[in-house]
Amino acid sequence: MVEGRKRVLIVDDEVAIRDSLRLLLERNFEVNTATDGEAALGVVESFKPDLILLDLLMPKLDGLETLKRLREREEGTPVIMLTASNTVKDAVQAMKMGAIDYLSKPFDVESLTTLIIETLDRDPAPAAEEKNSTRQGLITPEADFGPMVGKAQCMQELFRKIKQVAERDTTVLITGESGTGKELVAKQIHALSARRDKPFIAINCAAIPETLIESELFGHEKGAFTNAVDKRIGHFELADGGTLFLDEIGELSLNVQVKMLRFLQEQEFYRVGRSKPVKVDVRVITATNKTLEDLIKEKKFRQDLFYRINVINLKIPALRDRFEDIPHMISHFCTKFAPLYGGRKIEFTEAALDTCVAYDWPGNARELENVVESIIALCPNDLIQDEDLPRKLKERSATPENFRTQVFASNMKFEEAERVFETEMIVKALKKTNFVQTKAAELLGISRRILKYKMDKLGISEDPAVPVPPSEEPQKVQ
Repeated sequence: MVEGRKRVLIVDDEVAIRDSLRLLLERNFEVNTATDGEAALGVVESFKPDLILLDLLMPKLDGLETLKRLREREEGTPVIMLTASNTVKDAVQAMKMGAIDYLSKPFDVESLTTLIIETLDRDPAPAAEEKNSTRQGLITPEADFGPMVGKAQCMQELFRKIKQVAERDTTVLITGESGTGKELVAKQIHALSARRDKPFIAINCAAIPETLIESELFGHEKGAFTNAVDKRIGHFELADGGTLFLDEIGELSLNVQVKMLRFLQEQEFYRVGRSKPVKVDVRVITATNKTLEDLIKEKKFRQDLFYRINVINLKIPALRDRFEDIPHMISHFCTKFAPLYGGRKIEFTEAALDTCVAYDWPGNARELENVVESIIALCPNDLIQDEDLPRKLKERSATPENFRTQVFASNMKFEEAERVFETEMIVKALKKTNFVQTKAAELLGISRRILKYKMDKLGISEDPAVPVPPSEEPQKVQ
């Protein structure tokens, strides 16, 4: 066994699934397998896994009975159930018996990997605490608010709102660009709410074909349509008592939007092929990276549904608007990924951090996280220099050299270039000093009177909540 690596046990009677899962996981974890429940009980004793991937349908001893016996032994190892689409009901039963979560076959590789890492990052259960205390594994780096990192004023304000929202049971709409962490916000709302011990079910509306989304959300009866060979429990029913997170809500068809509206009004829905309504207790949190008001004008989104989901709106700022958080986030991600890459302790030089701060991060926190992991995986040095960074960061960073290149490449007039540069400098200084003009002026090396004059001239408000007027926004050069 490789010391310092978390151990994952795969229990499945299908050879192809066992082999593919082993191949996927053994780069980062110590992996062992078992062909059925009886074999798994023996392997658990000797292998002492940190996580078990357990199939539901197996010969000799099925997944539910195996899970039951593990819990009877006071074996607290986290278990993720593996299930075919027609056994979701059993998977829900398994979660009631103590399983952490379940995944439907065929697996989405990213979802599987994320779920495993998140599960292993959690604090060990009391029964397993002593067992895990002597082994190094994945650790959860200290963050500022649950799993989220953010010391900027705009993020602190967001954290305050999340605490307030979590205490109530109202519907929430989370908006923000792709990669800003909308699902993290939804999970934190659930974790701080009275529903924290109930399911948190997330679904990406854009990832499911329009022909299947209604069945995924509301479920269907056996024989409701072609290929409906078994009854299926939908996500609304799975989330009963807990929270349902609908990401990319703007992708729902108008037909499904009507059924969503009815649920929000009546807290009940109809399974496809069922004439009797199903009543559940579910809190709905939605998210989108689109402007729903524009979709309403285009007749692609119902206005009445918009008013129902937009009871409370939480807008997540883009990473470029809280650039002062970037060094802190880099440190957080280095700590997070270190156990996956031999415990490497990576540090960035001041010059490398400056380049990262100057980059505009169109993919937001998700892009930053991916960049940090790729550097840890590929860079042979533990001290990251500016030259070790991906080329795109240096080419698109707002350094004076790159700014000059952008100006000449776009044939921008001198007055326009001057206005763009001054606006970006002043806005960054104001954000870095929490809009304290005296400190911002000192940072820029000018008097407060000159700063105020330039702010008025460029249309920059003293209120941090007021954006730069569209007519005065600096034009980014691609």
